[in-house]
Amino acid sequence: MNASDPHFLHSFLLDGKGGGQEIDSTVFSQWSADQGLLWAHIDVSDPEASRWLTEDSGLPDLAIDTLLAGETRPRSVINKDGMLIVLRGVNTNPGADPEDMVSVRVWIEDQRIISSQRRRLLSVDDVCESLMSNDGPTSPGEFVVALVEQLADRIGGFVDSIEDRIDNSEDEISSGKAPGFRQRLAALRRQIAEVRRFLAPQRDALDRLTRQSNAWLTEAEAHGLRQEADRITRFLEDLDLARERAVVLQEELLSLIAQEQNARMYVLSVVAAIFLPLSFITGLLGMNVGGLPGLENSAGFAWSIVVMIVAGSALLLFFRWKKWL
Repeated sequence: MNASDPHFLHSFLLDGKGGGQEIDSTVFSQWSADQGLLWAHIDVSDPEASRWLTEDSGLPDLAIDTLLAGETRPRSVINKDGMLIVLRGVNTNPGADPEDMVSVRVWIEDQRIISSQRRRLLSVDDVCESLMSNDGPTSPGEFVVALVEQLADRIGGFVDSIEDRIDNSEDEISSGKAPGFRQRLAALRRQIAEVRRFLAPQRDALDRLTRQSNAWLTEAEAHGLRQEADRITRFLEDLDLARERAVVLQEELLSLIAQEQNARMYVLSVVAAIFLPLSFITGLLGMNVGGLPGLENSAGFAWSIVVMIVAGSALLLFFRWKKWL
């Protein structure tokens, strides 16, 4: 945030050649359209920035309401006053969840760009760095293309990481070494769903922008936006494929769990079947009634053991003959 102006995170006067000069509040307040393209980026969680936007910015109510909104979905609106764009980018802030996507809202006029955020978005910082290195946008349309491109680059990195994690998960489950696999797979599916929730309307917003913005974008700028919209479409397709692969992995995991349970139940069933006749013999000979064979014979216990061994062995051989064991 500029020490001289607490209302703005960034404020630039673009020179139209790819560069830009960061300006303070005095220059900003004295700016006129003939001086060049002005860009101001604000944090609307700052009360002073919100006050400026509401009272001093001179923006239409639609733009003010959208720039100050708490939660927004990607969309684009074009009217005679300007062009309003709401976009989302993956959260690459330290310690944050990437799928907790950060919103950036942009209002564009002929010679003024006002953008806002509630949380830091590194893609905006990338645009600032490009201006300071004289490799930035030269017009409002190029600004939109540059911002969308930076957002798409980071989204692409996140999608690549999702695909890598799916590949690792497939290797884990094929090797049978997957401790905590269910929790990781559930987290992966949640991340895919969260990101896809915003990517689909973002693609639609960019498509609408390229179709309706003839008065605001040159043919080259519209072509650049179409390319970025195509990238978003590919990311969506990659996420859909990753989601399907995750579903297959979950089904395979459930199948492995069911097989393990069946194997354990099978072993328990075999053991129970082998000991069933032995339990019958011990129960029969253990009845407290007169006339039981072997009560008066000192070899009765040994004969009982022999009978149980023969019965158990015969049942075991029967199972092997039937190939049940």
